[in-house]
Amino acid sequence: MSARWLKPYMPRSLYARAALILALPVIVVLLVVAIAFLQKHLEDVTGQMVRTASREVNLILDVMRGTESQQQAIAAARPDLSALQMRAQFLDPNEQPVSGYGRWYDFIAPQIEKELDELVPGIQAVALPNSQDAKLFIATHLGVLELTFDRRRLSPAAPHQLIVTMLFFAILMTSISFLYMRNQLRPITRLAKAAQAFGRGRIVPYSPSGAVEVRAAGSAFLDMRARIERQIEQRTRMLSGVSHDLRTPLTRLKLGLAMMPEEEAAPLLRDVNEMQSLLDAFLDFSRGASESEPEEVDAEVLVSQIVRDANRAGYDVELVSTEGQGLSMLRPVSIRRALENLIGNAVRYGNRAEVSLSLTPKSLRIRVEDDGPGIPPEQRTEAVKPFSRLDPARNQNQGTGVGLGLAIVADIARAHGGTLRLAKSERMGGLCADIIIGR
Repeated sequence: MSARWLKPYMPRSLYARAALILALPVIVVLLVVAIAFLQKHLEDVTGQMVRTASREVNLILDVMRGTESQQQAIAAARPDLSALQMRAQFLDPNEQPVSGYGRWYDFIAPQIEKELDELVPGIQAVALPNSQDAKLFIATHLGVLELTFDRRRLSPAAPHQLIVTMLFFAILMTSISFLYMRNQLRPITRLAKAAQAFGRGRIVPYSPSGAVEVRAAGSAFLDMRARIERQIEQRTRMLSGVSHDLRTPLTRLKLGLAMMPEEEAAPLLRDVNEMQSLLDAFLDFSRGASESEPEEVDAEVLVSQIVRDANRAGYDVELVSTEGQGLSMLRPVSIRRALENLIGNAVRYGNRAEVSLSLTPKSLRIRVEDDGPGIPPEQRTEAVKPFSRLDPARNQNQGTGVGLGLAIVADIARAHGGTLRLAKSERMGGLCADIIIGR
């Protein structure tokens, strides 16, 4: 039998699941013991004691049955009352018998009243005000008789003590176990937070602690983080070094072309400018999102400023909608580079672009749509890879890139712990590019 229907109702966090695993067996054991105690032991013992007490009460009633006055009835039953340790008196005709239970946790009282109603003829009310006294109000031929005797003759003195003791020690031991369990789970949550922060491009202090297995996982995470950081640093240095080294000969070429006639130098100058653009693209890709630490940024203000700058640069782009407000942890320079790349691609392969911003408590989404040819679904995965050219989808004669635009955007989104999603624009018919970052 599948248990998938149960998953939506199960807790999601590690603390809650561990607490459920710890508390559920204790609760089940308490319920089973309590029910077994009440049904198999307490009810049986109480029933035997009530039947014994009812026979004593009926004996008193039989002695009083032949008397003609209340005084004669009390006098006739006095020896039996003394032997049975009972007190008897007749109520005033204007006085009404009072029934009820004095304690809310006296869960055995209803059984006592029910069995007395069946075993004692003429009983009108049963009063159990405390754990010492029991009062029976019985209708006789002389009036309402009140019998008072020890409550312990009807049921055990404190039947709730066992359950109260079980509950107390169950809560106590469960609390102690939960505190110990929380100390054991804390290193795991610290490791999870450090890994999550690293996935979003932040480095938080972390040192392995806890059990041996958790320490081993923490040490492996630190080694992995160090290797990734070295790899990113080596890539950045390599591409930056190559780009820097090539700038010198390009500068010499530009100086040499400046000395040549303009008609002869024009084609060569275009080639040099294209090489310069390629080097700038390599350098942007190598930098990625590593040049600054995340900071709290008003995404609406940042996106609005980027759109205004694009308009001043001559791009037909518009900020069509913004939803939600608040600050987000972002690298402003990297987000600017990513959004400028998307806007540049949109107006390069289309005529105009529209930008929208959506902020929710859990995520930030920046969307750029254009009216260009778009990218076929089967080529969208390939489009975000470095140095990828999609000739059928984008006219390469309109651009001078080397296939790093979307790769840079995807790299920046991943550095923020987010992703880049490509789809078809329902409004404009071209490409819809979403940068989605968790908050």
